[in-house]
Amino acid sequence: MDKTKVMRIANAQETPVKSSRLPLRQLIKKIGPSIILTGIVLGPGSITTAAMLGSSYGYSMLWLLLPIAFMGIAFMMTTYRVTVMTGMPTIAAIRHYYGKWPAILVGVTTFLSCLFFTIGNISGTGAGVSLIFGIDWRLGALIMIAIMLYCYFSKGVYGKVEKISGICVLAMIAAFYATLVATGGPDWGQVGHGLTTFSAPAGSLVAALGFIATSCSITASMYGTYLGGEKKWRKEDYFNGAMITDAVSHVFEVVLISGAIVLVGAIVLNPMHAKIASSSDLAALIKPVMGNAANIVMGVALLGAGFAALLGNTQRGMVFLNAGFGKSTALESRSIRYGSLGILVAAAIVAFLYGGSPVQLIYIANVATSISTPVAGFFICLLIFRKEVNQEQGYRPPRLLQAAMVVSYLFNIVLIIFAF
Repeated sequence: MDKTKVMRIANAQETPVKSSRLPLRQLIKKIGPSIILTGIVLGPGSITTAAMLGSSYGYSMLWLLLPIAFMGIAFMMTTYRVTVMTGMPTIAAIRHYYGKWPAILVGVTTFLSCLFFTIGNISGTGAGVSLIFGIDWRLGALIMIAIMLYCYFSKGVYGKVEKISGICVLAMIAAFYATLVATGGPDWGQVGHGLTTFSAPAGSLVAALGFIATSCSITASMYGTYLGGEKKWRKEDYFNGAMITDAVSHVFEVVLISGAIVLVGAIVLNPMHAKIASSSDLAALIKPVMGNAANIVMGVALLGAGFAALLGNTQRGMVFLNAGFGKSTALESRSIRYGSLGILVAAAIVAFLYGGSPVQLIYIANVATSISTPVAGFFICLLIFRKEVNQEQGYRPPRLLQAAMVVSYLFNIVLIIFAF
């Protein structure tokens, strides 16, 4: 039986219960999707856009971390609630309540968003290998694609992705915070001013859109509802603190790392008015600390981030596309595996045909991922306000969550309009 149907039946048999909050140790054990989502989100695109913001605008765009934290939790808790109350992942719920064409539309747009993200991640892994070994970035990307194919066609995919993503997240935290410490740390007065002064210097909105599009993507929240099935989450996990712990841990990891990269860019590159146009410019971020080893260290960071993101994101795109057309979304199904292979090939062709720097392609692809938010976010807003979703079996409507979701969606739409 299809996993979506199993979830729906299991949840339909449950009666409303007031689950007591689990002890911290048990909550930590239930964290899982957030680790993979952080590995997907914090790819080369996140490193690049965060570094660009810091190098180009110094501390002035730090305030973006506040809406990223707010929207990240709002998006995740909204999609999680829809899933646990309906027994269906996001796109399946859209198909159930609004029909197949809205589901197909959401599935296709989120798939395209992930495809753009994959193009950027291929460029990022290639740039990482190039920095480490001095070879052409396209050859480096091909080597990493070959390694990833092993992961796709081996058993226990979820466990592998979770572990690899966790290692890469820890490595990035260590690398950038070591740089912060070694440079003497930020100017805390400037940090406070940047967090509380909501300004947008000329030309900054497109970079801000790219930063937000990867740091608190609606697709990441949607994918969490499918990973929850792999983690075997149930309805009580929404009410006992498991899902909010998972959401907060994801947002905390993203803000912790992205904020550090922005600060490193502001400290190291902004005083020199340096612009980031190549992978060597990214390596310059940590050169004051790493010296001649900067290329290798940054190469490892790009490689690790790109690998973790590619491993999860390519599967994510196929899950969304399959869900839109009502097909199986199991990570180890043939359609997901072979579809992921097709995405890698298509994305690699686009990346290899691009004539510019891989870092420029990462940035362009990152901005393009925002295509999914207007469409998917619209239907998720509709779902969280449906009476059948919120009052079924006696549960009260989540007024605060509804308001947070609408505010987050509108903020994203306004930013897209002004950016373009």
